[in-house]
Amino acid sequence: MTAVPAPIALDPLARDNAAEGALLRAAGPAVPVVLPGGVAAWAVTRHAAARDLLTDARLVKDARHWAAYQRGEVPKTWPLIGLAVPGPSMVTTDGAEHRRLRALVAQAFTPRRVELMRPRVEEITHALLDGLAAGERVVDLKTAFAFPLPMTVICSLLGVPESDHGLLRDLYERFFGIKPDPGGIQATVAGLNAFVNGLVAQRRSAPGEDLASVLLAADTEGGALTDAEAAATLRVIIAAGHETTVNLIGNAVRALLAHPDQLELVRSGRVSWDAVVEESLRWTPPTSNFLFRFTAADIEVGELVIPAGEPVLVSYNAIGRDPLQHGVTAELFDVTRDPTRHLSFGHGPHVCPGSPLARLEAGIALPALFERFPGLSLAVPDGDLRPSPSLVVNSLLELPVRLW
Repeated sequence: MTAVPAPIALDPLARDNAAEGALLRAAGPAVPVVLPGGVAAWAVTRHAAARDLLTDARLVKDARHWAAYQRGEVPKTWPLIGLAVPGPSMVTTDGAEHRRLRALVAQAFTPRRVELMRPRVEEITHALLDGLAAGERVVDLKTAFAFPLPMTVICSLLGVPESDHGLLRDLYERFFGIKPDPGGIQATVAGLNAFVNGLVAQRRSAPGEDLASVLLAADTEGGALTDAEAAATLRVIIAAGHETTVNLIGNAVRALLAHPDQLELVRSGRVSWDAVVEESLRWTPPTSNFLFRFTAADIEVGELVIPAGEPVLVSYNAIGRDPLQHGVTAELFDVTRDPTRHLSFGHGPHVCPGSPLARLEAGIALPALFERFPGLSLAVPDGDLRPSPSLVVNSLLELPVRLW
């Protein structure tokens, strides 16, 4: 076995996702990293290694296998603790328990059910575009379009009123970000928990026809959701139901505006918008790094061994541009690329069940946006765009554009 390389520090406050991915990928298929607060972990950086590990039963979601956390070495005030050790849901369980919890959610996001949502997604999209057309020439496209579209869709499914959308955006932006205040994450998690606990209580007392009510009423072989499981599941659904799509839409718009030759291929009909969605997911994935899985036993990755008890993150920054999977042009944004499977929605038992909805929303939003505003352009130089200070999401703080 080869010697373990020196750990690489990941700094969320100086984000260059492509550079970080290249640095990690060059260091090997599995690399020790240091996260904010001095928390040690391992990053998986190659497509083949990630594909293998994400189906390896020795790599689990149960934080009881995280040795340093169990020893009390990772404080509950660590800014990323809410992502690393969330509540009991399909995200944090394995085996039969995971299958039970996932089955209740997956039934709402089958390709057939998602396709039935197309008219509603189109309606929301065109209403937002009408609002843009009636407003200012220069807007923050993230705030005015990329965020409200998926948030409105997922909240419509759950029966959450529009008056709560702003609160949820603020809570989730703080949840995924890095804040210097050690008490900030506790307040954010408490706010999210209060919201989903309230939603569970409302639907228990007055169920409706929304997805939240359906989940609470559903039963599987292992039993119905407890209140704690329901709250954690709803928190996951709201997060996954909007954050990925916000970033997918924003990153795709930015990539197309930075590559006008690629945009022209799509506008001319020579390349499909589906190809744009998939290339955007690969080239600039909505999730930078996914926290955490844990080694329940020693696992060999190439010539290295990740010891039992270690946290492992999947670096989609690195994997999406792996030349061993995507060829020598992996660093290029190319919508004509031959279809090559990416892992930006995960792989294996924990693959994202909401991926059909994200693809539907982006596949409707992008062509509608560029058709309504054919002169769309960035309102600032691309180099002036500011990334969100997060280890987890690949997002911009804002996306200022000139509509015409």
